Amino acid sequence: MSALTLHSYWRSSAAYRVRIALNLKGLAYDQVTHDLRAGAQRAPAYRALAPQSLVPALEAGDFVLTQSPAILEWIEEGWPQPPLLPANAQDRAIVRAMAALIGCDIHPLNNLRVLRALKRDFGADQAVLDQWAGRWIADGFAALEILVARHGRGFAFGDRPGLADCYLVPQLYSAERFNVDLSPFPTLVAAVERARPLDAFAAAHPSAQPDADPPY
Repeated sequence: MSALTLHSYWRSSAAYRVRIALNLKGLAYDQVTHDLRAGAQRAPAYRALAPQSLVPALEAGDFVLTQSPAILEWIEEGWPQPPLLPANAQDRAIVRAMAALIGCDIHPLNNLRVLRALKRDFGADQAVLDQWAGRWIADGFAALEILVARHGRGFAFGDRPGLADCYLVPQLYSAERFNVDLSPFPTLVAAVERARPLDAFAAAHPSAQPDADPPY
């Protein structure tokens, strides 16, 4: 298998979830970072790899894959152990639904390009942006709290980290950035607090990335 190169940005939730998955699989990879704040993702050379000019993108030789759900599924199929998905088909469907709740219904509404559009086109200040992001995060987390309470046994699903945690941990990081009140979601917080100290998650944390802003 060709060497893996992840095109990333330290604070991208979608790139964060891919880093977690690669680490859980024990896969070595290089990173090429693109500062989304400066528009580096729109450079012609990167657009040739990723036509949407979004991160993440994963290169494996001549093969380039975009969109984090597709990347995660490809990683799971190519390196089945340790598994990110349960063995049972019904359980796999539940995990994918939990991931989609975050990836489709929460995250797209609080990513950088949406927040910039709200600020640029509608004059939203930071307080309004926090309120906007918090509304959709809280709505999604309310449903996810029920699902994790129902299906989790220490982690988001079951008793070991997997695909659902790859989505949940970055999204809770975003919730903290937007000052969302997490007290209504104790099960989610507990699952994240259990995952975060693990090496695969700690190494994927935004603050551990080569392009992270220096601490204040």
